[in-house]
Amino acid sequence: MVSAGTGAGAEPPPPPPPPATLVSQDDRYAFTAEWYDPHASLFRRFEILYYPKDGSVEMYDAKNRRLFLKRTKYEGLHLEDLFVGNKITVFSRHLSLVDYGDQYTARKLGSHRERTLALIKPDAMPQMGELIDNIINEGFTITKAKMMLLSRKEAADFYRDHQTKPFYNELIQFITSGPIVAMEILGHDAVCKWKTLLGPSNSAAAQTDAPDSIRAKFGHDGIRNAAHGPDSVASAAQELELFFPSSGGRGPVNSSKLTNCTCCIIKPHAVYEGLAGKIIKAIINEGFQISALQMFNMERANVEEFYEVYKGVTDDYTDMVTELCSGPCIAMEIIQPECQKVFRDFCGPSDPEIARHLRPRTLRALFGKNKVQNAVHCTDLPEDGPLEVQYFFKILDN
Repeated sequence: MVSAGTGAGAEPPPPPPPPATLVSQDDRYAFTAEWYDPHASLFRRFEILYYPKDGSVEMYDAKNRRLFLKRTKYEGLHLEDLFVGNKITVFSRHLSLVDYGDQYTARKLGSHRERTLALIKPDAMPQMGELIDNIINEGFTITKAKMMLLSRKEAADFYRDHQTKPFYNELIQFITSGPIVAMEILGHDAVCKWKTLLGPSNSAAAQTDAPDSIRAKFGHDGIRNAAHGPDSVASAAQELELFFPSSGGRGPVNSSKLTNCTCCIIKPHAVYEGLAGKIIKAIINEGFQISALQMFNMERANVEEFYEVYKGVTDDYTDMVTELCSGPCIAMEIIQPECQKVFRDFCGPSDPEIARHLRPRTLRALFGKNKVQNAVHCTDLPEDGPLEVQYFFKILDN
């Protein structure tokens, strides 16, 4: 979830919420949020109040102190989504939480929430789904994810602290030998917790000292050790900036090939339910190659453009649009000879209930809930595969 940040035209910090909204502190949490208005080309600020008792949300325009959204129950927002730096979605509007609205909220929700980098190395890409599932099962929230190809210069910047080590050249050659997956993950004491989950840097030592760790299960040696994590909060901030720059740069390029491919999107409901790792694992185990992967937060206008072919064709069009822009989704490029038809068959019928009766081992049968929340989108027509992939990895990524 990419924070919108501040910038030219940003509004000044908002005033406290109007007195009429100040109920008991135990009844609500307050945040300052920003929304980028594409028509005015500036950031607008809002005061957001969240009431955990009934899951309702209330919003005020910070500039004119007017009610923007009266208190309304909203099932798409949850307490665990509320932390500074996160991007939430309220009725298809993406809002970046830039500050706590009061000391009570900061004290209750802000303690020990850390971000760190989780990097899947080239040797562990076949186990990408299992690794992501491990991260989710340990209670981390994946807030950004992108499959990348590092240049030698980017690799040198990443490993600059190892320049004097005898294995430095081998390290650079290895990390640039194929795609990697970089993720920003968030959790309580995330830096320490992620390092513990990884285990010792040498996989042989990990197998002895921490047999349940990621490097023990998936690593091979001291260099090909499956995954990486920063040693400190400061290192985490520096490394995240390299892969997900906040200064407006793009960071390393994505790994998409844009030819002979089809598109798969893990829908927001499945991401929220923690199913991304399991779906990715199922795709890989079926023999498909995931050649590009990236987490996106889609604006409604983008979703309507992407789903334009379904407009007027399916009665579920409006609900499909609402679902895809309701939170983060994960787009993937799938490559394999004649992959479009084979992969579409593997996804199964669009209605999960029908899929469970007719093709119970398909993705939608295993992970879908209903026709709209059916776990994944896949390309319907062979000629649309490269076009859908380009929409995400060439247009939206830019």
